[in-house]
Amino acid sequence: MFKLTRIKSLALGLIVSLSIGNCWAGSASPTDNQHDVEVLKSFAKNVEQYAAKQGARAFIIGRIGRPESQLPDGVTFTHAAIAIYSEIQLDNGDKAQGYAVHNLYQKEGDKSRSELVTDYPIDFFWGVHQLKAGIIIPKPELQQRLIATIARGDNVKVHNPQYSVMANPFNDQYQNCTEHTLDVINASIYQTTDKAKLKANAKAYFQPQRIKTSPIALMFGSAFMKDLTMKDHSGKIYTATFTSIARYLNNNNLISEAVLLNENGIANPLL
Repeated sequence: MFKLTRIKSLALGLIVSLSIGNCWAGSASPTDNQHDVEVLKSFAKNVEQYAAKQGARAFIIGRIGRPESQLPDGVTFTHAAIAIYSEIQLDNGDKAQGYAVHNLYQKEGDKSRSELVTDYPIDFFWGVHQLKAGIIIPKPELQQRLIATIARGDNVKVHNPQYSVMANPFNDQYQNCTEHTLDVINASIYQTTDKAKLKANAKAYFQPQRIKTSPIALMFGSAFMKDLTMKDHSGKIYTATFTSIARYLNNNNLISEAVLLNENGIANPLL
């Protein structure tokens, strides 16, 4: 009885901690925000201004949506997306220049499915536990390719709506937000939306993050979570993370800068 209770406890802990891909759409109520709204707005604006000062037309953005103590070892960010400098229509109908964030989010009514949603930095950071942002600025040529890829709708072509928190980045059975971000990056690098080619190149050059946890806890966790499955894995569990994407771009000389920006506007190296 004790052993079974212990396993269930591990599984329930896993359900909390494995929210690494739990990417919710921008329909949160004001009670979901854990920070003063003006402070949150200021932080989101600081992120935009930092990226703009670096001349970023496109960058990869990450957030910390859960307490860091609940995250698996080696995982820092809970969500990743691509921000593109764009013309934005404001609520009053006016137009302004700013960053539009292109996300993969889980559907509210069915977490085992995902959809592509474009929002803005204030929406992106709504509900985060910590006012910290991950910012990966690719080399200018890759920035231009990312802009063109999204403008063509190739991000839609590489989207797989079958969602799993622990999606294996080396096959196309399931996808989470970080794997989608990686797929869009590789679609830009290799100029293809052929999923077989994208996965072959990922397997050849991308090193994912090993997720170390009990197989029994994973088994019980998958029984409770519609958005957690191990069907696309054999053996050890690996998935794409924000930091593993930064390492991938850095190792291939495709990155200009990768930083963690805190609420005081101080940027520290990510790698």
